[in-house]
Amino acid sequence: MPIVSPSAAQRPRQLALALDHAESFAREDFLAGPPNEAALALIERWPDWPDRLMLLVGPEGSGKSHLAAIWARAAGARFMAARALDGTHQLPSALATGALVLEDLSPGRFDERALFHLVNLAREDGAYVLLTARSAPAAWKIEVPDLASRLRAVPASTLAAPDDALLRAVIVKLFADRQLAVDESLVAFLTTRIERSFAGARAAVEALDREALGRQRAVTRSLAGELFREP
Repeated sequence: MPIVSPSAAQRPRQLALALDHAESFAREDFLAGPPNEAALALIERWPDWPDRLMLLVGPEGSGKSHLAAIWARAAGARFMAARALDGTHQLPSALATGALVLEDLSPGRFDERALFHLVNLAREDGAYVLLTARSAPAAWKIEVPDLASRLRAVPASTLAAPDDALLRAVIVKLFADRQLAVDESLVAFLTTRIERSFAGARAAVEALDREALGRQRAVTRSLAGELFREP
């Protein structure tokens, strides 16, 4: 009796493994454009900053961490997540190199008194601190009054939502980080279908890559049309 191969529709989907994809934070891989050029200029003019403390504000995936990594290499800065602030005992070691990136400040999710002492110690020691946050501290409810005034006084640079050109470039880079070359028709299609944000681009690329692996297909404009329900 002959063996009949199952049709494509009958074949089981390949298990798509959740693999990490390295994202380069090198300066040459930062995609510059009108939404982020002011923030990039700030990072590149260090140490000629208007203040020892600076703040980058922008939505998730807007490039804050990439810019912070560029600055950290230049300044020899250490990294600390804002939520890891817990008392004052670790502050001297955090500022040991004279430069610190304090990432992802979010209202209600950090030790206010520890941050207050960190700001004061940095000014006393002449250290540089680069803060990152998704929103400006002026709108936050902060219990320590002196900290609220200090954070409001920190000069900030805002990264805006991407324009069409930058969003397309980000999509191409995210695919390239996964060793995937895609054509312009796919990129143009995604630009008009996904949420207009860096986080939206990252989610769309991840979803397409996972779907392509599961179906054992290439990442194409046709697959994107199916996945994002082209009318």
